Amino acid sequence: MRHRRKARQKYSSRDMGKLLKGYCLTTAEVLYRIPDYPDLLQSFIWQTLDLPPEYPTLIKFLDYWDSNLEGRIHSVNVASHNLIKPAAMRRVDAVWTLH
Repeated sequence: MRHRRKARQKYSSRDMGKLLKGYCLTTAEVLYRIPDYPDLLQSFIWQTLDLPPEYPTLIKFLDYWDSNLEGRIHSVNVASHNLIKPAAMRRVDAVWTLH
């Protein structure tokens, strides 16, 4: 039996700075009306780092959608998760290296 490795998320130094400032992983499900069939709803999943509870990045994205795309937004479901919690950060007094 072969073990599967858990995929690790890689973050840039800019993203790490955001995480330390309180940004968290935010997932939004946008339900929108298909332009040619307005009675049907389509789902679009979008994920980014954002700052709750204002969600400025998500608001900017939804404003862009509303201004530039034909599919009218029906509803948006948002979920957030802090990747770095206060308990995960602590001061290090010393570092030892063993060979």
